[in-house]
Amino acid sequence: MSLGELASSRTKLIVVKVAYDPEARVWYVEHSDIAGLRAEAETADALFNRIPEMLVDLIEENEGGTGEYHIEIIASANKRVHVPEAA
Repeated sequence: MSLGELASSRTKLIVVKVAYDPEARVWYVEHSDIAGLRAEAETADALFNRIPEMLVDLIEENEGGTGEYHIEIIASANKRVHVPEAA
C-alpha cells in the first residue's frame, strides 16, 4: 500500500523506528508515533512480532481509537569495520 493509498483510505499510519544496541545486544523501540511504546528483544523479528499487539493495547488505552492501522517499522543498525593500512 502506498502512502497515497493510505492517505485516501480510512487506514491510519503509525511509524515505529527500531534500532540495535550492540553493547546490550538487543533491538529496541527508538521512537513511535504512539506514546508509551517501549520494548526490546534479542532479534529484530522478535521485536517486530511484539509491536502490533503492544500498539493495539496502547491505542485502546490511550487513544481510544478504532479501525485499521498500518504499521511501518523502520529498522536501523550499524557495525564498525577496520581496514588495515597497506604494507
